[in-house]
Amino acid sequence: MNLSIVIPVFNSSNILNNLIKQIKFNLKFKEIKKFEIILVNDCSQDNSWNKIKELSKKNLEIKGINLSNNYGQHSSIFAGLKYAKGKIVITMDDDLQHPPSGLISIYKKLNERDLCYTLYIKRKHVRCYIKRKHVRWKKLVSQINNIFSGFLFNKPFHIYLSSFRGFKAEIKNKIIKHKKPIIFLDSLLLKVSKKTCTISIKHKKRFKGESNYNISNLFSLWFDMIENYHFLPLRFGSLIGLISFLLIKLIRFYKNKKNVQFKIKEKTF
Repeated sequence: MNLSIVIPVFNSSNILNNLIKQIKFNLKFKEIKKFEIILVNDCSQDNSWNKIKELSKKNLEIKGINLSNNYGQHSSIFAGLKYAKGKIVITMDDDLQHPPSGLISIYKKLNERDLCYTLYIKRKHVRCYIKRKHVRWKKLVSQINNIFSGFLFNKPFHIYLSSFRGFKAEIKNKIIKHKKPIIFLDSLLLKVSKKTCTISIKHKKRFKGESNYNISNLFSLWFDMIENYHFLPLRFGSLIGLISFLLIKLIRFYKNKKNVQFKIKEKTF
């Protein structure tokens, strides 16, 4: 298997047909001879699971996983990674804001690197500008997240932690051994990756409907990132170390840990 594409699905039944169509079109005439698309239904409230089952019957490349509860994006992807068989794994969102045309670029880049993130840009003459089709508050929280993760994980600031990312099977095989109750996928990836890079893509508007993400979701993801701080060296002597320590204490006081020993309700394998 050359490529596994893992996609968390939540309330996107009206987008999935176009998503699959565009993915297959962009891979049709390329050097990728064998690929699979793993759709992980994160306990959607619409008809997403029935749509996944319908698509899997018509397309041999499609595999479906139906989670028993809503576990969030990172845990849903993690569940899909356990079944991915490709030499290369790419994760992407279900709303077509991540253009399937970028799949080949990520795939080729992984010939020389073991982890590749995407950077959303708009080219204008010589200069480059970050260009994301998100509302302002979401951009702001993501920028804060990127700055903080740079300090927390000793990550280069030019690497944006996008959910449209690719990595080799060796990386995947290492991170799926994770057994802790909180999953922040990028902390695990950055821990085991030795050669990380970025490529530029154009971020698109959501194909249909409104985003399922809200401020609460984004801050919850940020808290999960902090909860995972112990997987990478943290500069305790710095101010960020103190802030992280205090936030960890606050988070543990404020909320119970999520149980990510997820239960899979159904599979279409």
